[in-house]
Amino acid sequence: MARYDTILDTIGGTPLVRLGKLAPAGVNVYAKLESFNPLGSVKDRMARAVIEDAERSGKLRPGQTVIEATSGNTGIGLAMVCACKGYPFVAVMAENFSVERRKLLRFLGAKVVLTPAADKGSGMLAKAVELADAHGWFLCRQFENPANAEVHMRTTSKEILADFEGERLDAFVTGTGTGGTLLGVGRVLKATDPRIRIVVAEPDNAPILASRTPQPRDASGAPSRSHPNFQPHLIQGVTPDFIPRLTETAIAEHLVDEIVSVAGNDALRLSRELATREGILAGPSSGAILAAALDVANRSAPGANIVCMLPDTGERYMSTPLFENIRETMDDDENAISHSTPGYRFDRAQAPPPACPIDRPPPREEPLDAQAVAFVHDIVRDKPVVLFALEWCEFCWAVRKLFARLGIEHESVDLDSVAYQRDDRGLKIRAALRAEFAPTIPQIFIGGERIGGCTELFDAMRSGEMQRRLDAAGVDYDHSIKLDPYTLLPNWVHPRETA
Repeated sequence: MARYDTILDTIGGTPLVRLGKLAPAGVNVYAKLESFNPLGSVKDRMARAVIEDAERSGKLRPGQTVIEATSGNTGIGLAMVCACKGYPFVAVMAENFSVERRKLLRFLGAKVVLTPAADKGSGMLAKAVELADAHGWFLCRQFENPANAEVHMRTTSKEILADFEGERLDAFVTGTGTGGTLLGVGRVLKATDPRIRIVVAEPDNAPILASRTPQPRDASGAPSRSHPNFQPHLIQGVTPDFIPRLTETAIAEHLVDEIVSVAGNDALRLSRELATREGILAGPSSGAILAAALDVANRSAPGANIVCMLPDTGERYMSTPLFENIRETMDDDENAISHSTPGYRFDRAQAPPPACPIDRPPPREEPLDAQAVAFVHDIVRDKPVVLFALEWCEFCWAVRKLFARLGIEHESVDLDSVAYQRDDRGLKIRAALRAEFAPTIPQIFIGGERIGGCTELFDAMRSGEMQRRLDAAGVDYDHSIKLDPYTLLPNWVHPRETA
């Protein structure tokens, strides 16, 4: 073990670990474990690089406040660097990102300013710019700062090449948040061996890069609005609602050989399988990147070497869908183990699962479509319980949790899923719902009659009206379950934390 002057000197030098169970036979898939950085993510590299570059250039003065828009990992890295170097730090974060990240930031001494979830990444960036201009603070500009990519050219890429000295590397797989890892590592790997394929994982319901559609920008070059192909997705930390400059540069330099679309649920599943089958704790973006790496591996020749980035640890996602089905109390098997000996048994009632803070923008106006109107009427008539929902919506998740707890079988029409994207079918169905019933999602129907949205369903459960409708419709459910449905709402919704 070495001795270091500061925590910042421990950044980098993260290990490559071969996946022995998840990778296909005969192909070597190595995970670059960025969770080994001191604050648990790849963003520690960039945080130090950006601050020290600003110090050298004189853009950051002693004692000046540092500010940045962040989904969490960059902010946590910057909070560490600023704490070590003595700079006040303010993180601007959309309110839908995990509660753990806010607490970590504040634990490190940072201030956290929250912006509305509906304003997405571009909204929190605009707020950070506004605050920096108003107060004379140093804005890190992670999405365009050259120091972001440069640190990956100087460290991450060199570490990977050193680990493959004397061997051929066939592919490097990553996601794109700021684009710094993609640009920095991609430049060096391609310059070293143009045969190395650079592959980017992207949410399947937000095909921003795959669309090849340019990012709308204002006269200053900043994103003027969300990318037209963006939709909220389950993979925190990658694919913001705009294309960052660093990512644009990587595309312009022809560094990207392939873009692999990954479903949000597949990303969550593989993140869980990393833990249960490989013993590696990582977040949803790691699951998405691994999904793309396995896709590449399944098409690769025997003996191929593939490296995939695992950007962070999984502990900062406990209040998200990643940990949705992870209990806080003992299940039947665990109770049986406890009861197998006489002493030290702790039997408690089942606690509600963690909440789901997911972004929820306003609906888009769409003209009515006759087929969509007919679809709504037909499915409501033919199915006892119907949920019109959005995959990413926090209130839809709360309804799903209630149905799961009570064992209520239902038809879920996920309007933003890939299945409903063809010909804008989901938007047309949503317009039909809005015109006839209400503008909000979710919408729940029992026995052919509309019960309303999430809170209306919860109120109906409290009053017994939901149970009466279920019984009248012949829907089987667990009558013994007693719970307050409002406890299933996301923690950040109630009580609400304001900016």
